[in-house]
Amino acid sequence: MIIPVQTLTTVPVEGMLRNLFVLRLYAIGGQLLALGAAYYGLNIALPLPAMLGIVAMLAILNLATWLRLAQPWPVTTLEFFTQLLADMAALTMLLYYSGGASNPFVSLYLLPIIIAATTLPAAYAWATTILSIIAYSLLTQLFVPLSLPPGEVEFSLHLAGMWLNFIVSAVMIAYFIGKMASSIRQRDQALARIRETRLRDEQIVALGSLAAGAAHELSTPLATMNIVASELQHDYPNDPELSQSLQILRNQVTVCKTILTRLTTVGESGRAESGSAVNIDVWLNQLLEQWQLMRPQVQVTTRWLGTLPIPGLIAEDTLNQALLNLCNNAADAAGNQVEIEVDWDEQGGYGIGLFLANTSIERHGGSVALLSREGGGAHVAVRLPLHNRHPS
Repeated sequence: MIIPVQTLTTVPVEGMLRNLFVLRLYAIGGQLLALGAAYYGLNIALPLPAMLGIVAMLAILNLATWLRLAQPWPVTTLEFFTQLLADMAALTMLLYYSGGASNPFVSLYLLPIIIAATTLPAAYAWATTILSIIAYSLLTQLFVPLSLPPGEVEFSLHLAGMWLNFIVSAVMIAYFIGKMASSIRQRDQALARIRETRLRDEQIVALGSLAAGAAHELSTPLATMNIVASELQHDYPNDPELSQSLQILRNQVTVCKTILTRLTTVGESGRAESGSAVNIDVWLNQLLEQWQLMRPQVQVTTRWLGTLPIPGLIAEDTLNQALLNLCNNAADAAGNQVEIEVDWDEQGGYGIGLFLANTSIERHGGSVALLSREGGGAHVAVRLPLHNRHPS
């Protein structure tokens, strides 16, 4: 007999073929065991060379399947359906040499029908059903009769075969249906995660559109502020304290205009600029210098814990903005006292700022964790994937 393939509606075709490969290994072992028990244990005369040849062909097919799974090109539904038909053909030939439709294991044709109906498109499922009916019908007329002891012994063997076939069919159907139900639950969970991600992305897009609009509106008052500050500096040249304060104000206005220009560009293009590989120390130092212009009152302590050489990462505007959001949150929460520790290895309050930062960092393949800190305050752990080369 042949044990059909386990397939699931939500498992990729390559995964279904991989399941077929594994289950066919068990099928080959079960067929050899059944042939040995029938021929040597029950003394049933079987054309053993022919039936062993069929099992050998299945073994060769499984070897070819193993080699095929190592190839890079994708597995198609038609390819999987063809392999399922090969299992059905092997079952048909084994039944032909062992009594045909009178063999109690003939009902195993139902299993590939169930699998095809629950995992493959309707056309393939109907094709499997029609071919199974044709094969079953032919086996009622074309088969090699079994040579069994007459009378009650023959009937008892038939009942024993039906009993064993029922057990095998029941166990396999229960296993397949259970796996399918589990796969459906996993699919529903995946769909829920996709819907959540889409909703979050829609919120980000809405915020981006709002930011681009606000950037256009704020450009005029910022230009006015810069002009007024410049005129005040010109009008009061002998007041150094006022002049210094006005220069700080002008620097802040310049930073704001730079940020608004970037927001406008991203809003109009619909995407951020592509990132490039840069050393972590260069990237972080430039980012902190920009942040210090925005928050000159913040005292920052930076500690480098990683070993040389310093690796690189892919940095772009959205990642920079995410780290700036985290730094601003840290400064607001810690009274302008911020500590930054930088480390790397081979593995590579939830306000809107932290929300945006977490979304951007996750999009880069990283993660953000908000933890408690010994001695008070908060500890935000940011993990980012390293680039596979060291920028020069």
